[in-house]
Amino acid sequence: MELNGIDGLLKKPKIVDANYDNAKMENKDFLKVLLADLQWQDPLNAKDISEFINNTVKLRQMEVLNNFQETVELLKKANQANSLLYASNLIGKKIFYEGNHTYVEKGKSTVKFKLEDNADFVKVTIMASDGTVVEQKSFTNLEGNKEYPFEISNSDLQDGYYTVYIEATKGDKTVKATVISEGIVSSVIKSSDSIKAVVNDSEVDINSIVQIGG
Repeated sequence: MELNGIDGLLKKPKIVDANYDNAKMENKDFLKVLLADLQWQDPLNAKDISEFINNTVKLRQMEVLNNFQETVELLKKANQANSLLYASNLIGKKIFYEGNHTYVEKGKSTVKFKLEDNADFVKVTIMASDGTVVEQKSFTNLEGNKEYPFEISNSDLQDGYYTVYIEATKGDKTVKATVISEGIVSSVIKSSDSIKAVVNDSEVDINSIVQIGG
């Protein structure tokens, strides 16, 4: 009678499903599969010990990879915690940020703007919350990619936030402008992917802050 080993007599236990993604296998699952494979091998056709050594090396590589991934996750969490702690120090402080609501205190505030292209004509308008124009100034022949300051100085203005509008044109073409305004940070919040400062009830990304104090 021909012997075909013991596989025909005993059924090898299932450790993982047939469609299991080996790329997602954890160390303990890999070890279970390896040990079960050795335990249930055909004694008449035993595996070469070199394959076991290779599998052991792969196990160690998986351990190192998993430890590295865990370390990366810990670093990410630590970085988020540090970012939140840093941002909390901004509460109550004056900042300059990319946005068009500037805080006026004792009739004074500083606004800056940057044009994406050269402009023949630029008009800066400062408007109160009720739509009243409180400051306005025009410029001509300004260069693009340069920062221009605009000082608000009006003792009749009440403390609070005012909206800044920039109208810039080059011939019949509109030129885009980035406004940098003053603000007071009232609180900070942590979203799923970033830390934000709350200025005038609006969320400002930390990366949009260009200056603290001054």
